[in-house]
Amino acid sequence: MIGKFNRPVKLWVIMVTAVVVWMLSTSFQRANSAGKEDIYEQLKIFSDVIELIQKDYVDEVDSKDLIQKAVQGMLQGLDPHSSLLPPDAFEDLQIDTKGKFTGIGIHITMQNGFVTVISPIEDTPAHRAGIESGDRIIKVDGHLIKELREAVRMMRGPKGSKVAVTVMREGVKKPIDFEITRDEIPIQSVKVINLKPGFGYVRISNFTGTTTQEFEKALEKLEASPEPLKGLVLDLRNNGGGLLNQAISISDEFLDKGQIVSMKGRDKKNTKVFNATPSSVQRTYPIVVLINGGTASASEIVAGALQDQKRALVLGTTSFGKGSVQTVETLRDGSGLKLTIARYYTPNGRSIQAKGIEPDITLKFKRLDATEATTGDESMLKERDLENHLEAEGEAEKPDAKKKPEKPAADPGSRMKDAESRVGPLKLETLQNDNQVMRGLEILIGYDVLRQAKN
Repeated sequence: MIGKFNRPVKLWVIMVTAVVVWMLSTSFQRANSAGKEDIYEQLKIFSDVIELIQKDYVDEVDSKDLIQKAVQGMLQGLDPHSSLLPPDAFEDLQIDTKGKFTGIGIHITMQNGFVTVISPIEDTPAHRAGIESGDRIIKVDGHLIKELREAVRMMRGPKGSKVAVTVMREGVKKPIDFEITRDEIPIQSVKVINLKPGFGYVRISNFTGTTTQEFEKALEKLEASPEPLKGLVLDLRNNGGGLLNQAISISDEFLDKGQIVSMKGRDKKNTKVFNATPSSVQRTYPIVVLINGGTASASEIVAGALQDQKRALVLGTTSFGKGSVQTVETLRDGSGLKLTIARYYTPNGRSIQAKGIEPDITLKFKRLDATEATTGDESMLKERDLENHLEAEGEAEKPDAKKKPEKPAADPGSRMKDAESRVGPLKLETLQNDNQVMRGLEILIGYDVLRQAKN
């Protein structure tokens, strides 16, 4: 069969197969003889399929693209979080975790088919140039913009370089052109405000390389208020996670001893225990942690650690349930291999994989201002809804992966407000209309009243 193919294709396939064999050689050394033979046999089938596609497929296929899709399919067949990251996506991931990037400084979303500005980040080039919330970005450097990722890619660039941005603005008939000089933009992952004297609120949106530093500054700001800090609402809702070491250090701010989280992987090097260390600043005030279905991964580690160590009361709805750890390895072409290497466990040995953190007090979100629409937690996908998701250890049966959760219809007009509340500046009025924040505050005030009565 192979002899019927032309020589160039045959040589190309032999080279690809040789590379694959070399990449898997480490695994082969660990396998027994029968296992090796089976893997080699499957590689031959892989080679045959590539040759057939190259020779007979209806359209010409780019060989590099073909191999990347094969690798991507192999990884995505493992679990929802293992994947091949092309160089641009790998670069985006590195930017997201570094805590800063170079660009113009705006939060954007897709709304009604347009790339729309949620808000300019304060004291950034976009803010100084006069870009406003609600502006629709139609062109970047004269190129018509249709996709969110495309807009992000084109507006980012080297510090000091210029970019032309064209927007449509409500009430203005003609497009508005801006020439903006890119600068270094910090990614703010922590926001802080006083709910009332003596009671603070801190929101962590994700865990980047600077989150602990930002968090400590936020606590210092609250603790420096004239009124001593009597309680803290820590908001981890819609926090999709991030760096493991940052989640550990955030938890460690409130714990002096005991376990924070443990990891268990098939390889011993991926089995670790992380313990709390004595803090230089004693922070003993009570804490209410807010979680919901968007609380995932690193944020679940923080919530689980503080809950198991009896250091905080957890309020809200069950979290996402991503109890797995990924590592990212750089490949020779600049792409990244994101691979699941372990499951993690809370201090009490709970695996939250596909289960989530269950709150001490269950309270669904709703706005207290009846004029604003509410989007319920029921509309959120969970880890258990993802195809090929990992099960918690000891669970053999998976729910039907093809069955998709029903999502209630959300008011389209509420989406911009929801996005604004997540990334815009904190507004006390918005928090006062948030029933979960207000319940957390009531609990802290009640605790303080009882403490004083006891004394």
